[in-house]
Amino acid sequence: MAATSSLAAALTPRQRTFILLALSLGGFAIGTSEFASMGLMLDISRGLSITEAQVGHLISAYAIGVVIGAPLLAFAGAGVSRRNLLLGLMGFYAIGNLASALAPNYHTMLLARFVAGLPHGAYFGVAMLVAASISPPAQRGAAVSKVLMGLSIAILVGNPLTTWLGQQFTWRTAFALVSLLALATVVMVARHLARDPNEVRTSPMRELRAFNRPQVWLALAIGSIGFAGMFCVFTYLAPTLVNVTGIDERWMPAAVGLFGIGAIIGNVMGGWLVDRLQFRAAGVLLAWSVVVLLLFPLAAHSAWAMVPAIIAVGTMGALAVALQTRLMDAAGEAQTLAAASNHAAFNTANALGPWLGGMAIGAGFGHASTGYVGAAAAAAGLLLWGVAMALERRRGTALLATDCR
Repeated sequence: MAATSSLAAALTPRQRTFILLALSLGGFAIGTSEFASMGLMLDISRGLSITEAQVGHLISAYAIGVVIGAPLLAFAGAGVSRRNLLLGLMGFYAIGNLASALAPNYHTMLLARFVAGLPHGAYFGVAMLVAASISPPAQRGAAVSKVLMGLSIAILVGNPLTTWLGQQFTWRTAFALVSLLALATVVMVARHLARDPNEVRTSPMRELRAFNRPQVWLALAIGSIGFAGMFCVFTYLAPTLVNVTGIDERWMPAAVGLFGIGAIIGNVMGGWLVDRLQFRAAGVLLAWSVVVLLLFPLAAHSAWAMVPAIIAVGTMGALAVALQTRLMDAAGEAQTLAAASNHAAFNTANALGPWLGGMAIGAGFGHASTGYVGAAAAAAGLLLWGVAMALERRRGTALLATDCR
C-alpha cells in the first residue's frame, strides 16, 4: 500500500510527529484500560463485592468485545473517512470507560467492559493505516511501531500508575483517567490530523469481498497461533516466578516492568526489521520467538537469568508490527477490515495461549513448561509463515510465466 501522496507530501516532519503522538496517546489509553483490571483485581473484587474469578470474567468480557468489535466496527465504518472514524471510535472508548468507572455492580461492570472493548481493535487498525499513509513508503514499519509504542508504554507506565492511583483512592479512578486520555486523543486527532480529500473510500461489501484472500487469512492465522506463545508465558509469569524461580510476589511489578521494556525494544526492532525485510521480518521474529521460549524454562530456575528472559519475551511483540504491515499489503480494498481484524487475531492468541499453558500445568508438567508449549505455538506460526511465503513465490512465478507468454 503506497503512502497517500497528497497528504503525506503536504505534511512537515513536525506535523507528522504530532499526528503520530496523537495516535500513540490513543494506544496508551487502550493499553492502560486493558491491563488496569489485572493490576487492580483485589481492589475491584472488594469494591464490587465479587470474587477474583468474577474479576477475571470482566477481563474476558473486554477481550470478547475486542474480538467482536474489531471486524464489526471496521466493516460498519468502511465508507467513513479515517479521520472521522478515529474520532468516533475514541469517543466511543471514552464512554465505555466512563461507564466502567461508574458501574454500580458486577453485571453493569461486565457490560461496560464488553462495550469498552468493542472499539479497541478498530481504532488500532485505522490508526496504523493513517500512520502508514502519512509516512514515506520506506518508513511505514517505523510509523506503525510508533502507534503501538503507546501500548508498550502503557504496560511499563500506565499499568503501575493506575494500580497506584486505584490503591490510593479507588479503583474507579483508573477507568476515569482512561476516559480522560481517550478524550484528549479525540482533541489531538481533531486538531492535528487534517481531512484528506484524496483518501480512497470503499464500501462495506467491497471490503468484505477483498478480505477473502488466502494471504489475509494466513496473516491472521499467524497472529492467532504464533503470537499465542508470548501470552502462554506472560499469563503464568507470576506463579512461575514464585514457584519455580523462588522469588517473593512483591517483585511482580518489577517483572511486569521488564516485560514492558522488552515490548518497547520489540516495537522499535519490529519497525526497523519490517522496513528492511518486509514480510520476511515475520519469519525472523517467529524464529526468534521459538528460541526465546525454548530457553525460558532453563532461565526460570535463576532469578538473574529471568531478567533477560522476561525482556526477551517482551520483544516478541515486534511480530504485531510485521503482521500489521503485511495486512496492509495483502488486503487490497479491505484495508480497514483487515487491519482491525489483526487485533481480533491477537486477542484470540490471548485466549489460546493461557488455555494451552493451563493444560500443560494441569497435566503436571510444571509452570516452566509454558515455555515449551509457547515455543510449539510459535513454531506452528513459523510453519504458517512458510506456507504464506511459498504461495507468494508460486504466484510470482505464475505471473512471470504469464508475462513471458
